[in-house]
Amino acid sequence: MNGTKHVGGSVAVGEEGHRLREEGSAWHRANLPAIARAENAQRPLIVPVNMATNGFARAQHFALEQLYYAHPDGQQRSRGGWNGVLAAQGLSSDPPPDPMVAYIVRRCVMLVPILLLISVVSFVIIELPPGDWVTYHIENLRATGIQLNEEEAERLIAMYGFDQPAWQRYLRWVGGIVGRFNFGWSFQWGKTVNELLAERLPLTLLIALASLIISWGLAVSIGIYSATHQYSILDYLFTFFGFLGLATPGFLLAMVLAWYIFKYTEFSPLGLYSIEYMDEPWSAEKVIDMLKHLILPCLIIGMNSTGALMRVMRGNLLDELKKQYVITARAKGVTEMRLLFKYPVRMSMNPVISTVGWTLPAIFSGEVLVSLILGLQTVGPLLLRAVLAQDMFLAGSIVMILSALTVIGTLLSDILLAALDPRIRYEGSAR
Repeated sequence: MNGTKHVGGSVAVGEEGHRLREEGSAWHRANLPAIARAENAQRPLIVPVNMATNGFARAQHFALEQLYYAHPDGQQRSRGGWNGVLAAQGLSSDPPPDPMVAYIVRRCVMLVPILLLISVVSFVIIELPPGDWVTYHIENLRATGIQLNEEEAERLIAMYGFDQPAWQRYLRWVGGIVGRFNFGWSFQWGKTVNELLAERLPLTLLIALASLIISWGLAVSIGIYSATHQYSILDYLFTFFGFLGLATPGFLLAMVLAWYIFKYTEFSPLGLYSIEYMDEPWSAEKVIDMLKHLILPCLIIGMNSTGALMRVMRGNLLDELKKQYVITARAKGVTEMRLLFKYPVRMSMNPVISTVGWTLPAIFSGEVLVSLILGLQTVGPLLLRAVLAQDMFLAGSIVMILSALTVIGTLLSDILLAALDPRIRYEGSAR
């Protein structure tokens, strides 16, 4: 450009140059109208320093670290004079907010109405079946020969609050959750829902996290190997076992494996502890025995989603390896391992990470039957019994927690995607 010179500094390369280009482009888009006015008025131009530039970008990319002001006569102004210069041109001297922070804040704000809607839907789903827990309890009493007259039945209904409208019961339930973090009372168990969740939720989370680590570890590693060794013998074997795992129900696999383990090792994987440790205080031997019983359920639940994730990872990596930037890097002599894990694997992880939202509730729902078969005291069997007994507060609380896990998992996947791919956070901040 006439009357313009690139002053000071060197051209940034590599990742630093890419970061500067991204930041400069974001600043340029935010101040585009003022820049156009400055250029129409033929004012002196702002020239960046320490910026990756080329024949196409030239001086129209703006770096945010160091900026100078170039006069037509070649004299430069110091950094201290920048506020006045930018104010004269109608430009902002403050750097734009971090797109990643703005993206996370916007997603967290969206959680509030979503969780509120989830609470309404959870309560409505539990209220849909005819009758309530008192009706279920009275029918069980009559089945055992105990007859209740209408006055006693009405007294039970009033005592448990089922004579109130549904919206009043919902407001009381949600008010307890928001105000006191109290999820209500379990009519079936005769204790608070918080106590039941405190007993079962830690074990459920432990199994879910261990299953997620096993699933992702196997899926990503096998997917990378299958993509880099396409049509090899191991690729065909992994594909076969992947489809076999998808087609086999988890509860059936649990029964078969439990029977084989007991037959050939005389070790029963059922339950959480062996019989000799059931009533014993906590010790190192009891912890080891518990971990031995958790290996089978974690493997079975983790294998349910491994096959699908493995195929997704393999297909995405095959697409990335055929792109032009990979061919160019390979032609320039970049080592194969560095080339593979620098960008192709990173870009191929995007669809895998996006599945976190439905993977967490899928693990919880998949462990219901597995826990029933293996005799584990987790949230899954508790939810099943609560639904059968129409224990509304217990069932509604568990459904709400599982739905909230879906939302939180989606938030985590969005944050991870934005961290891996700068295009996501910059596009989100531009809207």
